[in-house]
Amino acid sequence: MHFQEKSFLKEIDFNASELTYLIDFAIHLKALKQQHIPHPYLAGKNIALLFEKTSTRTRSAFTVAASDLGAHPEFLGKEDIQLGKKESVSDTAKVLGSMFDGIEFRGFDQQVVERLAADSNVPVWNGLTDSWHPTQMIADFMTLKEQFGTLADKTIAYVGDGRNNVANSLLVTGAILGVSIHIAAPASLQPEKWVRKLAEQYANESGATIFITDQVEEAVKGADALYTDVWVSMGEEIDVTERINVLLPYQINASLMKKTGKADTIILHCLPAFHDQQTVMGKQLAEQFQVPALEITDDVFKSERSKVFEQAGNRMHAIKAIMAATLGNLFIPTSFFEQK
Repeated sequence: MHFQEKSFLKEIDFNASELTYLIDFAIHLKALKQQHIPHPYLAGKNIALLFEKTSTRTRSAFTVAASDLGAHPEFLGKEDIQLGKKESVSDTAKVLGSMFDGIEFRGFDQQVVERLAADSNVPVWNGLTDSWHPTQMIADFMTLKEQFGTLADKTIAYVGDGRNNVANSLLVTGAILGVSIHIAAPASLQPEKWVRKLAEQYANESGATIFITDQVEEAVKGADALYTDVWVSMGEEIDVTERINVLLPYQINASLMKKTGKADTIILHCLPAFHDQQTVMGKQLAEQFQVPALEITDDVFKSERSKVFEQAGNRMHAIKAIMAATLGNLFIPTSFFEQK
């Protein structure tokens, strides 16, 4: 068994065949959901949802996914438990592991989710840390496969802040799966050397192309998907003015879309997005920098090529596949992996 009782803390926890299985299984579970076919693989299980960071998609996706699978999700926010304050992460892990069948963690430090997995003796799923965003990746590559029918010979161009968790995860996941990843970012915001080295190791095996540049037009040529993320991440202590000024040339807009040279390029964004001024922070930043939008313009965000809400909805199906595969005692023929 490749999955049972395994944690998913970062993309390299699974190989290409296993990641492909999770993507395909997520597509299958989505079809079951749409056809109203029950799939209670986790009936009777209890899932702890630990959140240091606020969330819309991750919390909703884990809650609905667990419920659809027949499990009971219990939300534990940073004010609800003593994690790291009055009780160590290790002690918390042992307590939760004695009561829950699986644990999700969304927070800051990758070491916390690693410690939870080491000491809880139950599967732990990384809902996001400052380093990695693995559950997002299953949804992202699921969306790409749904749109094009295959991941073979596909290219994702990520533009913007290339040092965040999404950029890290895209670079490494694409390298594992054989999907070429182009990253356009200012030199000061490009992926760190250790992430590049890791991605290059996997790319050498899969044949994926890793291309990192500060020339945005070069990066988007031939891209099947343009991907961006917010320029100011939660809890990040930075000079906001400096960050936005250096990233404005990396905005996804109609002009940049044309530079791909493809009529079927899709738009991806893990959300939330500052594409208009309908949020307090979006309005404040737009007024401060005299721009109608930040990382992506409203017309592109709402265009027919934008798949951001399909991508967001796929978070639930992806997370459901991950939880079911690692906790549901599924029968997965070894021949599946041998064929990949």
